[in-house]
Amino acid sequence: MAPIDRRIGLLFVAFVALLAIALSRALYLGTLKAGTLRADAATQQVTTVPVPAMRGAISDAHGTELAISETADNVVADPFLIKKKNRLGAARRLAPLLGVPQPRVLTDLSEQRGYVYLAFDLPTAQAKSVTRLEIPGISLVPTVTRSYPQNSLASQVIGWVGDDDQGLSGIEYRYNTILSGRNGERRVVSDALGQSISINEIHSAVPGNAIKLTLDSALQAEVEQVLAGVGATYSPKGATAIVMNPNTGAILALANWPGVNANDISGASAQDLEDRAVEFNYEPGSTFKAVTVAGALEDGKITPATEFNIPPYLQVANRQIHDAEDHGDLTYSVAQILQYSSNIGADEIAINKLGPQRFDYWVHRFGFGAPTGVDLPGEEPGVVPHYWQYSGSSMGTLPFGQGLEVTPIQIATAYAAIANGGILRTPHIVQSIDGKPVPVPRGHRIISPQVASEMRVMLRGVYADGGTASGAAITGFDLAGKTGTANVVVNGHYSNTAFIASFVGFVPASSPKLEVMVMVDEPHGSIYGGAVAAPAFAQIVGSAVPYLGINPCRGPCPTVATSLVQP
Repeated sequence: MAPIDRRIGLLFVAFVALLAIALSRALYLGTLKAGTLRADAATQQVTTVPVPAMRGAISDAHGTELAISETADNVVADPFLIKKKNRLGAARRLAPLLGVPQPRVLTDLSEQRGYVYLAFDLPTAQAKSVTRLEIPGISLVPTVTRSYPQNSLASQVIGWVGDDDQGLSGIEYRYNTILSGRNGERRVVSDALGQSISINEIHSAVPGNAIKLTLDSALQAEVEQVLAGVGATYSPKGATAIVMNPNTGAILALANWPGVNANDISGASAQDLEDRAVEFNYEPGSTFKAVTVAGALEDGKITPATEFNIPPYLQVANRQIHDAEDHGDLTYSVAQILQYSSNIGADEIAINKLGPQRFDYWVHRFGFGAPTGVDLPGEEPGVVPHYWQYSGSSMGTLPFGQGLEVTPIQIATAYAAIANGGILRTPHIVQSIDGKPVPVPRGHRIISPQVASEMRVMLRGVYADGGTASGAAITGFDLAGKTGTANVVVNGHYSNTAFIASFVGFVPASSPKLEVMVMVDEPHGSIYGGAVAAPAFAQIVGSAVPYLGINPCRGPCPTVATSLVQP
């Protein structure tokens, strides 16, 4: 055989061998490895992307939006799909649309990994501009952003969400499941450059339900402004105010100071983030005297005109009880005990007329020592001992609100029962969910209408001459309420410099339609409830009564009946 024929034969054999190898490889890939290769291709070209559900909006009683959600996109890059020579140009084009410095974008595009976030929560319109650039390796991941149009308004009540769009506090946390909705799924097919070829919805996202509150934004803003004035004047640790319809338990405003911008909570302290109305335990001081008096009235042990001897001090076990002002021997009626806020008088009623067991009964009957059940998270139950836990001096301090702890919402709820004729109702702040009214608990009677009426008449006395809030009256309006000033416990002892100042009251006293509770934590410059909290109450009521259509008295306003207050 000629050499040339031999070479042709060898080339033919080699060709056949290569073809056989290729066919064997194709057969191997097409059969034995087919499933694995298809899975790899699907993984690289087909992805399932979650579609976040729109969180339900939160609004006030009139539809003013307090929390809303909007569609947005996260911008991601696959640096492996962006050629090195194109990275600078891509960074230059992307930077102004992302609102990110160009050097940072270039650094991200130069990462040696396949998935890099370039921007988070880009508004949808802005994200579409990024898509129109058609840069290989740049894609969008849908998301939802939460914002609070009123910024700091009722922020501790509304709460906020985390990066995962889940509620962390307030209404956002309490009703997270209702607000969240259900995420959907989207199937995205991409080409070799990472660009989307087709997008199909597998499951549509189901938006969350909207929640409407009982809050009134205009009234809320006014209350927050009043508390800001208290903060500027007295520099307290904090303050809270509750405005309620005592006949229904609906909360019309609930404010905390200092305020917090819900759109940026990064600079706020843990204490500032608290909703003090439900989370703050404190000794109520003289506001608690109404419970002592109401219980004795209901038990038939006293009347408003019953008189008590009020000595200069009262010895109870190892405690010597004094009134706020030094005095000699006095005779006060029950009405005057409330009017002048006599600690000794409250003790005389509790010790000599009620006794430990009945006093304890009435404390718990008014709801103290247990949460009110308000539809807000984090409610504290307070700290209230039972009579079998009393020390020898407990009956010398508990009747005027020392030696136990309550929350502002508990005081507001108890006084609402006095205001509405004797029914203890669960306060509430959610009016409707998805347009459907939320059922309101009926409440239960704790005192008779007669006793409630007698209490309202006597509580007018704080505004009379010599009363603890005589300087906070509003001309032309029939007001009733009670001041409270309590020492703060510091290192196990009552401080002589740190106090809680409070006031709770309602209008009109004869048939209340509005109740306001104000609590100021450790004010400076003045410490008394009548000087610090009562004027704030008057400012809130002064703004609220015309807004809510509460009319002034026709002619002179009623006063405490002279037959109930002995000269």
